[in-house]
Amino acid sequence: MSELFRDVLIAVLLSYILLRIVLLTRQARCVAAHRDAVPAAFAERITLAAHQRAADYARGKIPLEYVALGVEVGYFLALTWGGGLQALHVFWLAHSTHALVYGTGLIASVAALSGLLDIPLNLYRQFRLESRFGFNRMTPALFFLDLLKQILLFVLLGLPFLAAVLWLMQAMGEYWWFYVWLAWMSFNLLMFFAYPLWIAPLFNKFTPLADGEVKTRVQALLQRGNFGKRELFVMDGSRRSSHGNAYFTGFGKARRIVFFDTLLERLTPPQVEAVLAHELGHFHHRHLIRRIALVFIFSLGFLVLLGQLLFAPWFFQGLGVDAAQSGNAALALVLFSLIMPLFAILLGPAVHHLSRRDEFQADAYAARASSADALIAALIRLYEDNAATLTPDPLYSCFYDSHPPAIVRITRLMALATANPAPPDA
Repeated sequence: MSELFRDVLIAVLLSYILLRIVLLTRQARCVAAHRDAVPAAFAERITLAAHQRAADYARGKIPLEYVALGVEVGYFLALTWGGGLQALHVFWLAHSTHALVYGTGLIASVAALSGLLDIPLNLYRQFRLESRFGFNRMTPALFFLDLLKQILLFVLLGLPFLAAVLWLMQAMGEYWWFYVWLAWMSFNLLMFFAYPLWIAPLFNKFTPLADGEVKTRVQALLQRGNFGKRELFVMDGSRRSSHGNAYFTGFGKARRIVFFDTLLERLTPPQVEAVLAHELGHFHHRHLIRRIALVFIFSLGFLVLLGQLLFAPWFFQGLGVDAAQSGNAALALVLFSLIMPLFAILLGPAVHHLSRRDEFQADAYAARASSADALIAALIRLYEDNAATLTPDPLYSCFYDSHPPAIVRITRLMALATANPAPPDA
């Protein structure tokens, strides 16, 4: 059984590699083929130079994605059939006196190795690729300070939670997966509350939105939509990047609306209002709640599946670990996390289809509550400023893009603009 599982997994791994290569190749070719002409829908709004810059930025990401794929596959092979995970198991077994110390040490080691491999890729992405296209504003000192903070958060929050999960897997008997699922849900909900209050301020400065036309428009929009009073903040996103954004975060009293300072610098007040109206559309349609529920449903399914594999010797042996370790919770978690991306990629199109549907609904809400024309202008400005390609490969976009293609989105908004004319001041 272990040999059959190994052979099937090898076939899945090869299919995964081939699919990733095909998607990246298609993306590079599609963007290059449309580089010399702005799509007709944008011809009067975006210059050829801006369009070509976006195409070059999209193509510039491809080589890095190939390298990342090679690192990911090499890491997988080294840990499994290369004997790396078995060696870590032997090491921690010899250097720990308690099962929880062994388990957390083993998983922390795997996470640390993965993080170390990511550092060169992230450095190149930030200081070569992003710098080449004028997006990077981060210094090396800030990069490594952020990294240190992330490590400390993992040690202070991640490791205790991980130890709790391992304890539940060992102490709760046959239905441990249900108790782990409850703990997972509770931890995530706690993070939704804690993130805006205590975690995000560790990385960025948040200041109240200053009085002025933007604040007046935002407050009026909130009142029209019966959203009540919300805390409005500006985040110093320009410390790290020139990319702009706005978002909702938090639950209950921790709920707040955050604008990147780069967004406020580039958009007019009516455009900022329209972008916020889009975000309010997500809230109005309860998209966040549905997405959280979907995550919890999937996580329950994954834990039930892991429960079936935990005591299967063929699962361990087929992945290069001693079959006698069947029932080892820490090893099972690591092995499961290693193979899941090979299968989860097939969920991408379905998940992104749901996400795109939500984006269309939020756009429609913005067209009613604010101005479709202002949202169109804002999106085009953001597409141009962020060098987002207007001509992605359809299949690549289906697997990787949570938002609709620009042409499709703008076309729908133009129809909404005709149906919902903007007020004179928008």
